[in-house]
Amino acid sequence: MTMELDVFVGNTTIMDEEVYQLWLDGYTVNDAVRVRMDGGVMEECEASADVLLSDTMDQYRTFQMCERLLHSPSKLGNQLLFQIPPHRQAMLIERYYTFDDGFVREVLGKKLSKGTKKDLDDIGAKTGVTLKSCRRQFDNFKRVFKVVEELKGPLVENIHHHFLLSDKLARDYAAIVFFANNRFETGKRKLQYLTFQDFAFCAGQLISNWTVGAVDNMVEDMDVDLDKEFLQDLKELKVLINDKDLLDQHKSLVCTALRGKTNNLNEMETNFKNLSRGLVNIAAKLTNAKDVRDLFIDLVEKFIEPCRSDRWTSADVRLYLTHYNNSVHLLDTFKHQVVWNRYMDVVKSSINILHVRLDESEGLSCFMEKKKSQRWGSCSSCRSPHSLAPGQTGGGLRDLFWAPTQPGRQQPVGRTHRSGRRRSIRKKDSLIAARGGLPHL
Repeated sequence: MTMELDVFVGNTTIMDEEVYQLWLDGYTVNDAVRVRMDGGVMEECEASADVLLSDTMDQYRTFQMCERLLHSPSKLGNQLLFQIPPHRQAMLIERYYTFDDGFVREVLGKKLSKGTKKDLDDIGAKTGVTLKSCRRQFDNFKRVFKVVEELKGPLVENIHHHFLLSDKLARDYAAIVFFANNRFETGKRKLQYLTFQDFAFCAGQLISNWTVGAVDNMVEDMDVDLDKEFLQDLKELKVLINDKDLLDQHKSLVCTALRGKTNNLNEMETNFKNLSRGLVNIAAKLTNAKDVRDLFIDLVEKFIEPCRSDRWTSADVRLYLTHYNNSVHLLDTFKHQVVWNRYMDVVKSSINILHVRLDESEGLSCFMEKKKSQRWGSCSSCRSPHSLAPGQTGGGLRDLFWAPTQPGRQQPVGRTHRSGRRRSIRKKDSLIAARGGLPHL
């Protein structure tokens, strides 16, 4: 009886980064071979289809044998079975723990349990990520969570130390662990415009200011659990809205500081008390676990939406919050400055990022709708009627930005909102640049 065997002999373990990525992405061997063929590897290496198949199968087997070591990355450097140079080890670990932003956005804030894992089929179909890759990413989240949840010391440092991840990836995992532990709501419709990186930024602010580790850097769960004593102290901030004299004094200080710096001063003055009550009431309710989970929804509903209805720009929001925060320090009878600073440092940065992203999201939606309709009209995205400049037909992409004045010449135009303010072409250009250029329509 004779057998044919394909034998690969070598000292240093050969790993093709492209094949490794295909394996991580959940491709089968046959699908991976087709991708490699389409990439021209057969012509480049002058290899037959059989050799390419054998090479792919061999590398897949190697990755599968390495996977158990990748679950505890420190073991990869101490084992003797695979001769892998240090820079290759770092690549294997970093890529194994890298995740798809679309996938993590769907599971962010959810409990890392069997119940959530059962939904991975639907999440994979929605995000375009293979089920195998979804399971790998979900298991990585769960593994990191279990290892670091009871460790003392900073969360990011613990993740970096135990899983040998880059600083950026370790911070992203810290955000995932923090959101999973505190179960922040991220899936509501009003929050769909936010990306994972937006929430990761907010998580960094929360960890730095509201956790136990913000005041004691050597306790268990220091960067995972919120500081309950601090949350209890937030109730003291209600004096800012319950004491009429203090409320009026705060309003006067803020409006005086804003005078001459914004065109929305009247709206800011009119809505000051409602906005202040909204922010202070959010703080006072954070002793309740459900209100902690609804933090971002509350910030949108109690502050961002009222500002949007009054046409505040992101610059207006930043300016208002800066003076709203700073003016409290001028209130002689207010005695909770430290608690106020811890609270507002997070609220300011979170509202700013949430408002900026909403501005970009609605601006891009508005642009797409105008292009689709090929005319100006009432925009359902920003709910504002826009007017064409004289002579503008709205018949093409350039017509969204240019209006003919006389033969051979064109002049840039803006669009006029109900408020009478004109949004400049420069702002639209910066939005398009931030989104990577004009969309392909």
